Amino acid sequence: MHSSSDSKKRLFLIDAFALIFRGYYAFIKNPRINSKNLDTSAIMGFMNSLLEVIRREKPDHLAVCFDKGGSVARTEAYEAYKANRLETPEAIRIAVPYIQRILEAMHIPVIEKAGFEADDIIGTLAKQAEKKGFKVYMVTPDKDFAQLVSDNIFMWKPARMGNGIEIWGVPEVQAKFEVTRPEQVIDYLGMMGDSADNIPGLPGVGDKTAKKFLKQYGSMENLLANTHELKGKMKEKIEANKALGLLSKQLATIMLDVPVTFDADAYTMDSPDMEKVTDLFQELEFRRLQDQFMRLFNRQAVSTSQINTTVQKTVPKKKPANGQLDLFAAFDAASNNTAETAAAPVSRFKTIHTTKHFYQLIDTAIGQELLVEKLLQQKNVCFDTETTSLNTFEAELVGIAFSYEKHKGFYVPFPKDKTETKAILNRLKPFFDAENIEKIGHNLKYDIKVLANYNITVKGSIFDTMLAHYILSPDGRHNMDILTTTILDYEPISITSLIGKKGKNQLSMRDVPIKEVVAYAVEDADITLQLKELFEKDLAELKQKELFQTVESPLVNVLAAMEYEGINLDIDFLKILSISITKDIEALEKTIYAAANTDFNLASPKQLGIVLFEELKLVAKPKKTKTGQYATGEDILTKLADEHQIVKDILVWRGLIKLKNTYIDALPELVNKDTKRLHTTYMQTVAATGRLSSTNPNLQNIPIRTKLGKEIRKAFVARDDKHTLLAADYSQIELRIIAALSNEPTMITSFQNGEDIHKATAAKVFNIPLETVTREQRSQAKTVNFGIIYGVSAFGLARQTTLSRKEAKVLIEAYYETYPKLKDYIAKQIAFARENGYVTTILGRRRYLNNINSNNAIVRAADERNAVNAPIQGSAADIIKIAMNSIQEKLINNNYKTKMLLQVHDELVFDVPNDELEKVQQLIKNEMENAFKLEVPLLVDLGTGNNWLEAH
Repeated sequence: MHSSSDSKKRLFLIDAFALIFRGYYAFIKNPRINSKNLDTSAIMGFMNSLLEVIRREKPDHLAVCFDKGGSVARTEAYEAYKANRLETPEAIRIAVPYIQRILEAMHIPVIEKAGFEADDIIGTLAKQAEKKGFKVYMVTPDKDFAQLVSDNIFMWKPARMGNGIEIWGVPEVQAKFEVTRPEQVIDYLGMMGDSADNIPGLPGVGDKTAKKFLKQYGSMENLLANTHELKGKMKEKIEANKALGLLSKQLATIMLDVPVTFDADAYTMDSPDMEKVTDLFQELEFRRLQDQFMRLFNRQAVSTSQINTTVQKTVPKKKPANGQLDLFAAFDAASNNTAETAAAPVSRFKTIHTTKHFYQLIDTAIGQELLVEKLLQQKNVCFDTETTSLNTFEAELVGIAFSYEKHKGFYVPFPKDKTETKAILNRLKPFFDAENIEKIGHNLKYDIKVLANYNITVKGSIFDTMLAHYILSPDGRHNMDILTTTILDYEPISITSLIGKKGKNQLSMRDVPIKEVVAYAVEDADITLQLKELFEKDLAELKQKELFQTVESPLVNVLAAMEYEGINLDIDFLKILSISITKDIEALEKTIYAAANTDFNLASPKQLGIVLFEELKLVAKPKKTKTGQYATGEDILTKLADEHQIVKDILVWRGLIKLKNTYIDALPELVNKDTKRLHTTYMQTVAATGRLSSTNPNLQNIPIRTKLGKEIRKAFVARDDKHTLLAADYSQIELRIIAALSNEPTMITSFQNGEDIHKATAAKVFNIPLETVTREQRSQAKTVNFGIIYGVSAFGLARQTTLSRKEAKVLIEAYYETYPKLKDYIAKQIAFARENGYVTTILGRRRYLNNINSNNAIVRAADERNAVNAPIQGSAADIIKIAMNSIQEKLINNNYKTKMLLQVHDELVFDVPNDELEKVQQLIKNEMENAFKLEVPLLVDLGTGNNWLEAH
C-alpha cells in the first residue's frame, strides 16, 4: 500500500485483458445489459477495477497494456500454444474499443505492440522503470507475473469474491510458491504446465511435486540433469520429456526485451477530459460509475441549493366565482419561464437548471380543489408519491406530484397529522376515483399500496413506465434515473442530494426544504410523463401493446392486493420446528466430526477443504479456487456424495442450515407487527422470461421435494377456522405448451387422451407396452421430458439418472425419433433466433438473445438453450398472469371475500371463506383452464387444507 513517506515514484501497469475477462465472467450469471441491448459487463468490470486502483493508490504514473495478435515467438516455438482457447466472446470484442476510448479520454496511455502479449510489455516496462528508480505495481490476477517480482516490482491483485486486494512482494511470492527467488516461478510454471495457455509441462508433475523439485534441485535444468536420482514412473516420464520441460519453461518465461520504451513523462497521471468520459459513461448507461468518477476527480454533482423552481403560493383564500384561478393561467403561460442557469454545474445533459419548467406548490384547500378540477379535465395524468419509507406498511405520505403537460406540474404537500392528510386526500379522491383518466407512474404498485393505507383506491387504466420498459427491454435496467439520462438525455435531481446516503444520518423527505421537494417530486412526474409518450409508441411499433395493456398492466393491481393482504403464519409451529431441526443439525455435526476424526468449522470452506482433501484425502487431485483454497462448492461435493458418507452428511447439513436460517428462523421476524401477517413483494420486472419473482421473503424458493421443505409449508395457514387455504396448480403446463408449440401429434394425442405423459413417453421411447413401463423407466422419461426444454445433454441426463452417458445418448436419440416434430421445433427456434435476435411467447413477449451468433461455443450454447426454453417458460408465465387477472376480476365483480394470496410459478394460493369454497373452486379451475386455448387441454389440480402443505 502507498505510504506518503515513500520517496520513490510509483508506476502502475495494468494487464488489460486479464481484467476485462475477469470483469466479463464476474457478471456472467447476471450480465449488465443496457437499454440498447448492449452487454456492458466487460467494460463495467474493467472500469470498476481501474477506478479502484486510482481511488486507493492515487498513482503518480499509470499505463494500460493490451495484447495485440498474441505472441509470435511462443507460437513459433510451440504451435499449440493457447490453441485450446475458446473464441473471444462478442461482449469482450465490443468492450475493447469502448475501453480504449475511455482510457484515451482519461489521458491514460494504452500500450500495445503487434506480436507481443501484455505480459511481455508489462515485464519489459517494469524492469525499465525499476532501473529509473520507480516502484512498479503490476495490476493483474495472473500468477505468472510473480516471476517478475523484486524489491521494487510488485503484483497488485484486485479484490475478488469478498476478499480484499493483495500486494505480492518478494516474501509473498516466496511463501506462495515455496521458492527462494521469484525467478524460480518460471521453473515452477514450466514443471507444472498451464492448461489455460496450453503449456504442457512435465507429465505427472502438479503443484506439490513442482514445489518439492524446486526445493531439491532449484531449477528445471538442475532437475533434468539429475533425473538419475528419481524413481519409478516419475523418472521415466521426466526423462522421456526433457525437451518438453525446457520448452514449457521457455513458454512460461515473460519476455523483457519487447521494443517499447518507458517514458515517465508520457505515463503521468493527468486530469481526464471530463466531458468526453461522462459522454461515454452516459452512452454506456454507467450512472453509478459516473458518480464514482465525478467524486474521484473532485467534480461536484448537482446541488439542490442551486435549483431555481417556481414555488408559487399566490392562491386566494376564496374560490373565484368563475371557478378560474390566476395560478393556472400562470401555469398555462409558463413556457417562457426559464430556470436560471448561471450557477448550474456543467453537464452534457439537460438538467432542471437548463430546462424551462414551471413547477407549482399547491398547499391551500382552495388550490387543491381547483387542481382536482383541472385534473378531471385530462385524459391522462402522471402522479408520484413522496413518502417517508420504502416499506409501504410504514410509509407516511409527504406529498404527491402531478403532471399532465411536459415541463409543467404541481406538488401537493401533506402534514404529519394523519387527520389533516386524510382531509387533503379526500379533496384529491375524485381524481383517483375517475375511471376515465389513465393514471401514469413509475413503479405504480408502490404508490397504489401507499394510498391504500389511506383508503384511497386508484381506479381506471394505468401506464407504468417501469413495466413498459421491462417489456421493451426485459434484460435491461429499469431505474428511472437511468432511463431518463439514456432516453431523454436529461439528468434528474439525485435523491441522495436531498436526503443523503442510506444509513443512520439519512434524512426523511419531511426534513427537506419545501422548495427542493417541489423541484424533485414534480420533476419525477414530468419525466415519467415524457417517458410514457415514448414508450407508448415503442410498444405499438414492436407489437407489445396488447401484452402490456391486457396482461401486465392489470396485474399491477392484482399483485398490489396480494401483497397488501399477506398470509397468516403459524409462528409457534416454526419455533417448534426450529428446536427440532437444531437437534438434527447438532447430531449431524457429531457424526461428521467423528467421521473426520476432528472438530472443525463446518461453515468454513477453507477448513472443510483441508479436512476432506488433506486429512481424509478423498480425491487424488482436488480442484482449487483461484485464491488457492480447495473448492468445496455444492457441485464438487455432489459428485463425491455417492462414494463418501461424510460428504453426503455435509450436504444434508448445509441444506438444514440453509432452511433454518432462510425460512424457519427468518420468516417469523418478517411478520408485520400491525397486520400480524407475512407480506412478500412480487417483482414484475426482474425475470427476463416474464416470470414473477418474490422477495422479502422469497416464497418461491421453499423446496417442495424435500421433507423439511414440506414441513415449512405447514406454517402457512388459513386466516382462521372459518377459512380454508386453496391451492390451484397447473399440471405439467410447460410440457403441454411445448407439445402445442411444436405441434407434435404424438404428444398432443397423449395429452388429449388424458394419458400419463411420462409413462406414455417411456412406452414409446423404450418401444414397450404402456402397462409394462417400470417406475425407473417412467422416471427416466420424465427427466428427458423436462430436460429437453432446458437442452439436456447425454452427460447431463446421465448425471440425473442411473444411466451411463452412452445409454443416455441412446435415450435422447430415441426420444427425438419418437417426437420428430419436437426436434424440428427446437431447430426452427434456434434458426429464428439467429436471424432475428429474439424469440417470442404465445402472447408475443420477446426474449432477446444477443449471443445467439457468438463464435464462443459456451456463450452461444446458453442462448440456444434460451431460444427453446424462453418461449415455453415465458408462455407459462403469460398464461398464469391471464388467469390471475381474470380470477381477481371475477372475485371482485361477484363480491366474493376470497383473497388471492400467493403465486409460486405455476401455482396460486387462496384464502377462502368456508361458505364460498364450492363456488370459488369451480370459478378458479374454470378461469385457469380456459386462460388460453392451446391444442392440448390445460389441466389444474385443486387442493384444500388448513395449511399450504395440505392444500398442495
